[in-house]
Amino acid sequence: MGGGNVQSNTASDAVGGGGESSSKLLEILNVRVIGSGEKVVVLSHGFGTDQSAWNRIIPFLQRDYRIVLYDLVCAGSVNPDHFDFRRYTTLDGYADDLLLILDSIHIDRCFFVGHSVSAMIGILAAIQRPDLFIKLILIGGSPRFLNDRDYHGGFEHGDAEQVFEAMEANYDAWVRGFAPLAVGADVPAAVREFSRTLFNMRPDISLFVSRSVFNSDLRGVLGLVRVPCCIVQTAHDVSVPISVASYLKTHLGGRTTIEILKTEGHLPHLSAPALLAPVLRRALSR
Repeated sequence: MGGGNVQSNTASDAVGGGGESSSKLLEILNVRVIGSGEKVVVLSHGFGTDQSAWNRIIPFLQRDYRIVLYDLVCAGSVNPDHFDFRRYTTLDGYADDLLLILDSIHIDRCFFVGHSVSAMIGILAAIQRPDLFIKLILIGGSPRFLNDRDYHGGFEHGDAEQVFEAMEANYDAWVRGFAPLAVGADVPAAVREFSRTLFNMRPDISLFVSRSVFNSDLRGVLGLVRVPCCIVQTAHDVSVPISVASYLKTHLGGRTTIEILKTEGHLPHLSAPALLAPVLRRALSR
C-alpha cells in the first residue's frame, strides 16, 4: 500500500474518526432531514425495507415535525460494500450508528419511531443516551423472536432454521413467499413494495441480518430503559405475537402504553398508513 489517502470502505471505518468520518457515514446511510417544526422525529425502518417504507407516513407528520430519515447499513439502498459483518453481528453496531447520526446533525432531543428490529435499536440507543430521547414509539418490536421457557416469541428454533435454509436455497422464492405473509393484510401494493426492498438486499447480507435478529435477546436490558415508550402492534402479526406487546409493557423500565391497530400484518406503515398515522400523531403529542 502506498502513502496516499485511504478511503473508508465500510460504515465502521466511517465511524472511527472525526468530522470527515461523520459526514461520510451520513452519506453512506443516506441521511435526510425534511419537514418543519420545532420537534424532531427520527423514523428508523425495519429489516427488509429502507427509508422509503415511511413514504406514506411522512405527509401526516412533515407539517408539524422535522423528520430525520436514514437507511440501516443492511438496507438494499446502501452500497453493500459498506456492510461490516463483524460490526453488525449484534444490534449494538446499529445503535451506535443511530447515535452518531444524531450527534453529527446536532440533534439533542428527539422522538424515535422504530419499526421491528429498529424498535430494539432504539431501545439500545436510549439505554446509552436517555437524554437524547423524549419518547420511543416501537412498531412491531420484539426483544426475542424465539420461544423460551415462560416466553412466547412466536418461533421455535427449528422454524428459524427452516427460514435460513429457504433463504439460502432460493432467495427469490423465499421473498415471494415471505412478503405476502409479513404484510398480512390484503394490500397488493404493500406486498409489491416490501418485495422490491427485500430483492434490493444482497442475499448474503439479508441472511446474516436475519440470523443476527433471530439470535438477539434483549429481554435482560428492557428494565434499563427509562424513556417513555409507546408500543404499537397490529391485532395479528405473523412475526410478533400480541403477547410480546404485553411482555414489553411489563418489562420496560419507563412509562409505557400499548396501541393495538385493528389490522393485520407486520408492516402497518406500508399496508395501513391511514390507521397508523393518527396513532403516531397522538403518541407524539402526549
